[in-house]
Amino acid sequence: MPIKFLNFEEKKNDFAVAMREGDETAQSEALSNMLEALSQDVRSDIMTQVSEQASDSSILQSRGVNVLTSEETKFFNAVIDEGGFKDTDTLPKTTQERVFQDLVEEHPLLSHLGIQNLGAVTEFIKSDPEGAAVWGELFGEIQGKLNATFRKESIMQLKLTAFIPIANDMLKLGPAWVERYVRTMLVEAMAVGLERGFVEGNGSKMPIGLLYEKQENGAVVEKESAGTLTFKPGRTTINELKGVVEKLAIRTVNGKNKVRKVAGKVVMLTNPFDTFGVQANSTIQNSNGAYVTNLPFNPITTESVFVPQGKVAFFVKGEYIAAYGGSMNLKKFDQTLAMEDATLYIAKQFATGKPVDNYAAQVYDLDLAIVEDDAPAV
Repeated sequence: MPIKFLNFEEKKNDFAVAMREGDETAQSEALSNMLEALSQDVRSDIMTQVSEQASDSSILQSRGVNVLTSEETKFFNAVIDEGGFKDTDTLPKTTQERVFQDLVEEHPLLSHLGIQNLGAVTEFIKSDPEGAAVWGELFGEIQGKLNATFRKESIMQLKLTAFIPIANDMLKLGPAWVERYVRTMLVEAMAVGLERGFVEGNGSKMPIGLLYEKQENGAVVEKESAGTLTFKPGRTTINELKGVVEKLAIRTVNGKNKVRKVAGKVVMLTNPFDTFGVQANSTIQNSNGAYVTNLPFNPITTESVFVPQGKVAFFVKGEYIAAYGGSMNLKKFDQTLAMEDATLYIAKQFATGKPVDNYAAQVYDLDLAIVEDDAPAV
């Protein structure tokens, strides 16, 4: 059962702002506040469920509590007996798999980006097929050929670190609840890190996010705005999104521009604050008096606090490389960010992300001035 976050989303937004605009002190404070809010929300939700729990495991499952495997039960019982994780612990494989499953199911952006879980693998092969089928005589030589450019992608170079505060009172609730607490904290903390990297990563110890691009000389720079979108009803929005789709449909192969299919695969990513402005400008009242919000070419809409206000990003599903892997290790963190009545751990994973080319993602400015009169669609 999804958790209803009370304070975490607000602190997450503050964290995103601090990472863009604040100094190191402000960023550290924002991170600490976000983790504390996350811990409090998760702990509150679990405590509520504990007070209402039934002994029947099927009822617990329907409420979002997993029945643990024997390996998981043994592992989390040991965590309880020892009063926390060891200096270095590796989570059971099945727990790691559920973390990834929850990441995809509960965070639409990561799902749309097509993030892959490589498990213990830290390298994978990416291919760009190119070629043509050519007619020839029945018993003649084979005509034409299919070339494929293969390249190795490594996720070892980029490390994702998630801070996990383990509340001491959680250890008294039993292995199933400890597992859920740890898993939920991991999912949300890692989701923030992955989302930030995949959106505003500048290629320096981070992925190349949707807002950045890699130039021919190897430098990673912020993408220039491809134009301004107003989302005014009628022909204006049709023409604006037509330009967006046409630009996304360009595909670069070996330095040459080709055409890729984008129908049904265009994702529109907005800051939550701007989402309402886009919806307002693209909403009309039909002849029956009902308000209808439709966008031409049916883009898939989603949100991220890491998209700056006044900007909107578009990308093509399947045209962004997003992956993570390696064993998920927890290690006790004995430096700053220590919180009251909790022990802080860090979980490390390898991760990578980048668009397949500079056309696969585009960034536009928003001009969401109030539309005085609805323009009829033509």
